[in-house]
Amino acid sequence: MSLRGKLSRLESTSASPVAAPAVGSESSPTPRQALLDDLRARIHAAIARGRGRPVPPSTDAHSSAEPFDLPFVVEDTASGPLHVRIRRLPFAHRTGRAPIADGWEASAAILALLALDPALAGCDPRRALFIDTETTGLSGGTGTVAFLVGLAWWEASGSGGALVLEQLLVRALGEETPMLERVRHRIESASMIVTFNGKAFDLPLLRTRFVMTRIAPPAEPPHLDLLHVARRVHRDRAKQVPQACRLQALERDVLGFERVDDVVSADIGAHYMHFLRTGDGRGLVGVVEHNAWDVVAMAALVGVYGEPEHAGLAADHLVGIARTLRRAGALDRAMVVAHAAVDRDASTESLRARADIAKARGDRARALADFEALAARLDDATVRLELAKIYEHWLKRPDEALRWAEQGTGESPERSQARAQRLARKASRLRPAMGDVVNPRWRRTTRREL
Repeated sequence: MSLRGKLSRLESTSASPVAAPAVGSESSPTPRQALLDDLRARIHAAIARGRGRPVPPSTDAHSSAEPFDLPFVVEDTASGPLHVRIRRLPFAHRTGRAPIADGWEASAAILALLALDPALAGCDPRRALFIDTETTGLSGGTGTVAFLVGLAWWEASGSGGALVLEQLLVRALGEETPMLERVRHRIESASMIVTFNGKAFDLPLLRTRFVMTRIAPPAEPPHLDLLHVARRVHRDRAKQVPQACRLQALERDVLGFERVDDVVSADIGAHYMHFLRTGDGRGLVGVVEHNAWDVVAMAALVGVYGEPEHAGLAADHLVGIARTLRRAGALDRAMVVAHAAVDRDASTESLRARADIAKARGDRARALADFEALAARLDDATVRLELAKIYEHWLKRPDEALRWAEQGTGESPERSQARAQRLARKASRLRPAMGDVVNPRWRRTTRREL
């Protein structure tokens, strides 16, 4: 059970008196006491992990340091003090096996196709703003506060450039205004926003906070939500592993990065509440690192998804890329990716993706070869249906189409019977008078179509 659930149970149990143990009986811990002990143990464990984490100093020369347990410095702004942590990750930095520099070189056209959003094609990924929030709750609503906001953007320099990571902390409830003013300024300066599930959670939450604090919301540029891209690209894997499209799973499967001692997302709000009650910031160190990992992972994923050759992806990921490009109408690019998927691993999924794209492009020879190869490896009614259609409509071979249809096409009995009767009629009309003579119409049509 998460810390939030245990706190809810504590509130409900504290509302009713706890009966005292009978005289002479051995006292035992009440459920409420057991929950409190477990909660204290988990918070102390998080604090202990935080003590062992390296805390890099801020590199912001314009801020003055203030004694504080967390790795933040205080900036004096017109709206009040703002607690800021800034790190600069050079282009040589890697998240697992993926260099973040690939995000600097990402193709806006490819990202727009994978996101199915033409507006992104006109954006400059080098002016993208990455956003991730840590909040007091996961349900949203007017009572939910983004107490930590992670921002990142690219910065060019003579030494090769860097990804600038800026984290903004709301040290006390009611002190959101400086943070929101900084977020608004960053959004207005960006060409595009990049989030992970930000369309459903982070951006609506920030819009609500702008309204609640009476700050004019920024005009938002086009928004790339990487969760939507991941669900399309990794659709097949997500059917087998329900959590395959979570950010941490993508870090592991796509980037080759495994988090160590990460804070559970459901416990983040409780860690912040502990900080507000006690003033002890050690329990938030892990939350700050969790937020930093999220933001940097998004930059690395943009580089992987937006790379024209998709060299960092495995064959099954390439299948998802090819299918998404086909859905976006980029059939030529989809075929290039499908060929690469088959070259890396000629699996049934790779062959099926290439066959479907070849059919959509009108590449009859390629489609026929791939569907026949699939039929030899799979007992799949949909493959036989595709072959029946190809032989009937493209090759004008109703006899071959009937042979595939008779093996079962997965259609309803009525449609299957109607298809078989139609093919039988066509075959009888084109059948030669003598069995050892090949109908020249078949030969000419086959040569012309292929």
